[in-house]
Amino acid sequence: MKRSLKYLALTLAIVMLLTSVTGCGGKGKPADDGPKTIKIGVLGPMTGLDAWFGDEIKVAIDLQLSQIDYMVGDYKIELVYIDSESDTEKAAIAYERAIVNDKIDVGFMDWCAWVSTACMEIAAKYKIPHFFSFGTEAAIDEKIQADFDTYKYWVGKAWPDPRLLTEAYVQAVESADWTPRNRTFAVVCDDSSWGRDFGEAIAEQFIAAGWTKASEDWVPYGETDFAPLLGRLKASDVALTCGTITDPASVTSYIKQARDANLESVIIADGLGWAGEWYSMTGAASDYVFDQIPQWTTDAAKKFAEDFEAIAGFAPSPSAAGMCYDWMGYLIEVFKKTLAEYGEITSATLMQCAEDWVIPGRLTYTSGIIHKEYKYTSETFPNPVVDQDHYIFPVIQYFGGEGKIVWPLNWADQEAVVPDFMR
Repeated sequence: MKRSLKYLALTLAIVMLLTSVTGCGGKGKPADDGPKTIKIGVLGPMTGLDAWFGDEIKVAIDLQLSQIDYMVGDYKIELVYIDSESDTEKAAIAYERAIVNDKIDVGFMDWCAWVSTACMEIAAKYKIPHFFSFGTEAAIDEKIQADFDTYKYWVGKAWPDPRLLTEAYVQAVESADWTPRNRTFAVVCDDSSWGRDFGEAIAEQFIAAGWTKASEDWVPYGETDFAPLLGRLKASDVALTCGTITDPASVTSYIKQARDANLESVIIADGLGWAGEWYSMTGAASDYVFDQIPQWTTDAAKKFAEDFEAIAGFAPSPSAAGMCYDWMGYLIEVFKKTLAEYGEITSATLMQCAEDWVIPGRLTYTSGIIHKEYKYTSETFPNPVVDQDHYIFPVIQYFGGEGKIVWPLNWADQEAVVPDFMR
């Protein structure tokens, strides 16, 4: 009995000691005084044909968040990477799993238009705001405009409708010092929602400028054998081919094979420069190709590119890594504003901030390295404001692996030119 009382007294003493250390009146830190957590579900192709983009966004996001030590106020930022695999169904399943199992508070980013269209349904279902997706599909605009209250959770495109950008290609090509042997063109694009939206937009704009569309081809994703297609293009004698092929192996194969086949056509290949290592895959075959890619123009942008390459071991793309870095900077500002205005960062308060501040253009981002100002308005949403003072992609031509701006003219490094065989 005495031994039992002795052990009971010892146990009570230990309990009292622990209480004095961890209790409210003691010297220890209460468990609930630690940092709160905000979980960001980063959506993108981490594997598959577009995995290069996943590699770029991971480094870009880390470079941005490291500057604030992954903290906003007393909230610790945690990242949950959601692998879309560039596949609609797999992406939707993975996205829902991240919401239900991983308990993400907010979504961020995406690369593929078709993935965005599927995942915006999941975001709406669970009322989880998803900020700044690169998905451009016209269906996104249509859904938001038709039923804003349901689809407002897909908060803003990070890449606007192609119709807002593609007209610059027409202006750049027309500004070149050449007289086309004919004014016929062909469309060559991915067989995807992005590719078809882009192809239809640029075709409409060239037709409006007096060109005639000779053909359109929708390329299977990942295609690398373009001999049959190039044979048809040569037979139709088109003076211009225009389009977008997003897989790096596919688009670089198209460019090299077009030159090897002596295709006598000016080439617009939107997105050739999206992958940082594109030139090692094309070489001189890319000379004279038109593209729309932002450039590393400022000291801050150049430093980012240097820091990125030092960490990743490969060069970043301004369109992928550079813009992802900026959009994450914008999201950080959304977090700060949410905390300041509503006292806490939750899915609900982030959505409230989006409605009160982001969508109407009251909270913009002007500290980016790519564009002057990232801004939405109630009139442009879900697209950002597109003009020279906000979001714009200059038209460039490649020479020796470097992009030279040829449009707008007041930004131009040089005039647009065509190969000698086209004159």
